[in-house]
Amino acid sequence: MEVNNKGFGAYDIRGIYPDEVNEELAYRVGRAFVEKFGAKKVAVGYDIRLSGPSVAKALVKGFTESGCDVVDIGQCGTEMIYFATFHMGLDGGVMVTASHNPKDYNGMKLVREKAIPISSDTGLKDIERLAMKGEFPPLAKAPGKVEQVDVLDDYVEHLLTYIDAKALKPMTVVVNAGNGAAGPIIDALEKKLPVKLVKVFNEPDGNFPNGVPNPILPENRDATAKAVREHKAAMGFAWDGDFDRCFLFDEQGGFIEGYYMVGFLAQSFLKKNPGSKVIYDPRLTWNTIEIAETLGGKPVMCKSGHAFIKDKMRKEDAVYGGEMSAHHYFRNFSYCDSGMLVFLTTMELVSEAGKAVSELMAERMDKFPCSGEINSTVKDAPAIIAKLEAEYGPKGQVNKVDGLSVEFDTWRFNLRMSNTEPVIRLNVETKGDKKLLAEKTDELLKKIRG
Repeated sequence: MEVNNKGFGAYDIRGIYPDEVNEELAYRVGRAFVEKFGAKKVAVGYDIRLSGPSVAKALVKGFTESGCDVVDIGQCGTEMIYFATFHMGLDGGVMVTASHNPKDYNGMKLVREKAIPISSDTGLKDIERLAMKGEFPPLAKAPGKVEQVDVLDDYVEHLLTYIDAKALKPMTVVVNAGNGAAGPIIDALEKKLPVKLVKVFNEPDGNFPNGVPNPILPENRDATAKAVREHKAAMGFAWDGDFDRCFLFDEQGGFIEGYYMVGFLAQSFLKKNPGSKVIYDPRLTWNTIEIAETLGGKPVMCKSGHAFIKDKMRKEDAVYGGEMSAHHYFRNFSYCDSGMLVFLTTMELVSEAGKAVSELMAERMDKFPCSGEINSTVKDAPAIIAKLEAEYGPKGQVNKVDGLSVEFDTWRFNLRMSNTEPVIRLNVETKGDKKLLAEKTDELLKKIRG
């Protein structure tokens, strides 16, 4: 089976199966992981993709032939690999997943002990090099053992420590697993929650009969929004394929931008942990900063990307971190991201507030309206960013933690380049001025797009 490095990215391995990601590559990744990190015992799991079991089996073979024991947790979500790794005190874990990519993709997300991410800066490049070379030490004299472990009950029990489930108000909530891996977890949590769950596309199915589970795409939101309205639900939730991202819909079926969720969730953790730090990314900031400071918390900016956020959270001992991309991170979850904790925490916050979701969010959206992320395909991204810095930088406050941010008294913007394509990503926000938001967004886009 042919092996190439096309699937290796900055944070994980992801590509078309079997051309870019296949069983031979998975086997080599298992061998390379042990050679690089000296792991003695790791967790392995896979999502609902049809190639998942065979790719995971080859990965396990790579580990065991290197003398490493494997805890096989079977079909699961990415955060369950994180959980198994830190909960069981393992040396690492690998999740076989391609997250929200189309059904013909697969891949692997890798973590070390305590579920610390392995990215291109922290070992993934070495694993790539070793896997491509394909020359490994002799097979272990004593191969590693494989133990099949069901972590579902322990995982659900851990999730429920973050909220007071009995205090949740009785309400109807729509949950859309998108035929991804979230369905069995929703079923398990349902038994422990005093809410009525209306399930949409709950059966795991790697054929994705209702479209790729990626709620960030507007065309994938209709089923959740429609179910919310039909059932007069208090809110709706939709997950991506490996359920580490969770998206909120209000009681009218309106989609809530990930930016506003960061400040919203920060409230829960700052109320329970007064004076703590929260991490946010530089794309959109004012709403999160104001909420954190009002509650006596300390907001700390960090470059976007899960490896950067998790590292920063550990260094700062932050209680919570959030990105507008719908990744949310929790100190007690070994600083990892969890879509299920977003689901539980949001229901608790809405129960406590005694207001409709649309009302809670409208207050913040009116105070800090934003453009949302707007992508533009360009020929020379660095030149455009340099031009805009020269034009706007001298009049405002410049920050380069992640791309270019320029802040003025009443508005600000952030420009970032894509790592993988000739695209510039623009985010604009204002202080309560939707007219100014439209003007400045239009002004910047004209300069970006020529």
